[in-house]
Amino acid sequence: MAAMDLIELWRGDMLESVHRGHAVVCDPSGVVQAWGDPDAVIFPRSSCKMIQALPLLESGAARAAGLQPEQLALACASHNGAALHVERVDSWLKARGMSERDLRCGSHMPGDKDEAARLTCSGTSPCQLHNNCSGKHAGFLTLNQHLKGGSEYVEPDHPVQLAGKAAFEEVTGETSPGFGIDGCSAPNHACTVTGLARAMAAFAAPGGGARGEAMTALVQAMCAFPELVAGKGRACTALMRAMNGRVAVKTGAEAVFVAIIPEKQLGVALKILDGGTRASEAAITALMVHLGVLDPDHPVVETYLTGDQRNWRGIVTGQLRRSAGFPA
Repeated sequence: MAAMDLIELWRGDMLESVHRGHAVVCDPSGVVQAWGDPDAVIFPRSSCKMIQALPLLESGAARAAGLQPEQLALACASHNGAALHVERVDSWLKARGMSERDLRCGSHMPGDKDEAARLTCSGTSPCQLHNNCSGKHAGFLTLNQHLKGGSEYVEPDHPVQLAGKAAFEEVTGETSPGFGIDGCSAPNHACTVTGLARAMAAFAAPGGGARGEAMTALVQAMCAFPELVAGKGRACTALMRAMNGRVAVKTGAEAVFVAIIPEKQLGVALKILDGGTRASEAAITALMVHLGVLDPDHPVVETYLTGDQRNWRGIVTGQLRRSAGFPA
């Protein structure tokens, strides 16, 4: 099956651009709805951080370290590198007898404007705490302490990453065909869009035992602290707030997006082929409205889907629209 037109950009009365992709909705029994090719193989990128965090909880490492919901939310985060993110990750590491130097995620300028301005005006370089994945890596380090592994915890054959791969294949229900190295240097395992949606459905309807408890704790943490999962001006934070903690959503690089809907026992995954973030944000918004968990009149829908596109002078230039048949 081919990719499907999901989101369009209209300028005036003319169709200017089309974003094609795949989207799948699963419940615990399988696929409920699909658009495009549900068997398309993708890299989930950061959309699967809650899967990567499962060994942290299932191993007992999180409990032994006394991790709280805020830290679990950060373990699932692609944060802005704002002060509230940097300070919390720093405190987490220090409490475990570690520091920024133990991280292996690399550094980049933060997405948070205030923190970026502070660094620029003070002539200070960003550190690894500013990396959007520093919370995930703090989780890796905490698990690594528990496993007593070596310092290079991002290596594909390291016990931390082998545990992550095992959890990933179990919850997606697939043997991964391979992996790529993510922006934060950790391996990112491929799966189908259906596999990713299946995993999200598992989080939405967790069973018993250590895995079910871990899934529940991670989803609850994300929903309770949406500002830690992403940050100011980010779609993940805005959408979770708009849905009042009923749904956990998570973006990934190259236009992947997932959602976990416990009240409906549904998992959602989508991928926009051209990697366009505006399209993945519009598509996940459309699906949340379609599935009845986001009020179509909420201002966040206008922000990411239905609002006018404007130029630098505020003149209306066009609109994003859902393509015919998506979602339906």
